[in-house]
Amino acid sequence: MSIKPPFTDLEIKKAPGGFYEGYSLPIALISKISMALLVIWALVWPANANSVLGSLNWRILGDFNAFYIVIVGFFFFLAVVAILPQTGKKVMGRPGEGKEFSDFSWFSMMFGAGLGVGLMVFATAEPLSLWGSNPEVVSGAVAGKTEAAVESAYRYTYLHYGFHAWAIYVVTGLSLAYYAYTRGMPLTIRSALTPLFGKHVNGPLGHLVDVLGVVATILGVSVTIGFGVAQFIDGVYAITGMEWMMDTSGDAPKPGTVGLIAGLVVIMGLSIISAVSGVGRGVKYLSNLNLVLSLILLLTFVVFGSFLFAMTTYATAMIDYIIHFISLSFGAYNPQSEAAFIAGLPAEAKPFASALKEGATNAWGSYDAFKSGLTGEAAALSEETLQAAYAAGNEGRQFGWQAGWTTFYWAWWIAFSPFVGLFLARISRGRTVREFIIGCVIAPALVCFAWMTILGGTAIDLELNGGAAGVISGASNTAKLFVTLQQMLSGGLLSALTVMCVVLIMTFLVTSADSGILVMNTIMSGGEQETGIKHRIIWGLILTAVIGTLIIAGKTGGGADPLEALKSAMIIGALPFTMVMGLMCIALGKALFRDNLRAKAGDTPVGQESAAE
Repeated sequence: MSIKPPFTDLEIKKAPGGFYEGYSLPIALISKISMALLVIWALVWPANANSVLGSLNWRILGDFNAFYIVIVGFFFFLAVVAILPQTGKKVMGRPGEGKEFSDFSWFSMMFGAGLGVGLMVFATAEPLSLWGSNPEVVSGAVAGKTEAAVESAYRYTYLHYGFHAWAIYVVTGLSLAYYAYTRGMPLTIRSALTPLFGKHVNGPLGHLVDVLGVVATILGVSVTIGFGVAQFIDGVYAITGMEWMMDTSGDAPKPGTVGLIAGLVVIMGLSIISAVSGVGRGVKYLSNLNLVLSLILLLTFVVFGSFLFAMTTYATAMIDYIIHFISLSFGAYNPQSEAAFIAGLPAEAKPFASALKEGATNAWGSYDAFKSGLTGEAAALSEETLQAAYAAGNEGRQFGWQAGWTTFYWAWWIAFSPFVGLFLARISRGRTVREFIIGCVIAPALVCFAWMTILGGTAIDLELNGGAAGVISGASNTAKLFVTLQQMLSGGLLSALTVMCVVLIMTFLVTSADSGILVMNTIMSGGEQETGIKHRIIWGLILTAVIGTLIIAGKTGGGADPLEALKSAMIIGALPFTMVMGLMCIALGKALFRDNLRAKAGDTPVGQESAAE
């Protein structure tokens, strides 16, 4: 029986001339207007922008936290796709087409695209922070910052930087690569939905999908650059001691608004110069430099750090992560209602439910902080009653922790996935579906685990046994790497390594910003890989304005973290694209199934029908 060929007649109308020649006007204008309005709002009414974004962020987390958790768990349908012979053996390319890049080059480019700044910032910050606060600590099962908390700290470190994170990238990347190389379709987001919507993606629906991809990319790249610039300023401060860049009002100095804006201008200026001068063609050389410097940093921790502790942690954490994989993937929490909290209270505590609930459901506090915050008759309750009341708020604490940590990461990876996914698709022509999934999920995750255990494990071991005495834990997240180096090294070697780290962060940031700008232009041009210099400059300026104004809004709004407004905007912007990714999974499953039927029937997998499959 003959099967109708798939829809591949994708038409993205582009401007025939003028400033937007070769670009889709609806995608370009809607994207730019949306970002311009966000910039104006954050610049003119910064306090209002920070307040509204924060409020909307927590409203979304309350309503969609479980959705974020479950849908990312669902992305592991990729394992089924890889295992099944009918789908895993499919080659993403034309018959007889070979691999475009060698395995080594492919892995190097893939690793550089998906990581970089994130690993530099969080290699020490993530394990150390989770060592002090993770669901096991929040529930009271173990005490934070103790040897007993190391296992659970790495369980969630592996969760946030492991198979789940890379599966998010692969959903987008595999969808784009499959349609581009087996059906000859453009590398743009709407192509991934053609099996579901057919010719309808040629109109407003397709424009909407691409705009959501552009907005998600802007906000995902913005958060990445925001974190990276903060660490860049911390590094410059460690070298020069220039206090004008720092906010010294807290317990530990951290980058101030002036320092962040100055660093942002430097980094984005270099990125824009790269785009104008054609230095972007040297991204390959910068990537090689990044890899060499990263290896030097890693070897420094191997030689001078706690390598035995790290490797022991790597093995035990891997076993623990696998044992808890299903619960980590689908164990979602919702906000705890007043009624649910009261139902869990002992009788003598129920009259004081309102006074008890805030402290008992605060994921960032502790039992001691809960007790010390009580007043009046509630404070006079017995120790046993107070412990029971604190236990009754566990679900609320688990929700707060999950929303603030895991869901934030899923939103960040999802917002970053159009950028990374499109890049992965570009470099994967000629590879099998199975090779793509295994190579882009398992291999880089294992490297991430090693990086986190070697750098982060050294920081934890210094706190446990090396006499750091809370110095590393007390530093800001973006300064923890430099403070760890200061605890390990001294003299000229410390200075050299610090300078090297600042250079590494800078090159990571420049290549990330430049590549992000390229991806945004690729989507707006309907999948074209070569885009105009002037549009790269404009999007570089827009990206700078978005990051800068949201940093100002975050600080002007009274927040302790100047990146807070930026992170809130990213979580809000990632939600619609999360829904698009859910549809991508369904569409890809349908396309693989139907193409398998066509292969069995001897039909060509590519056609020009105007209806959906």
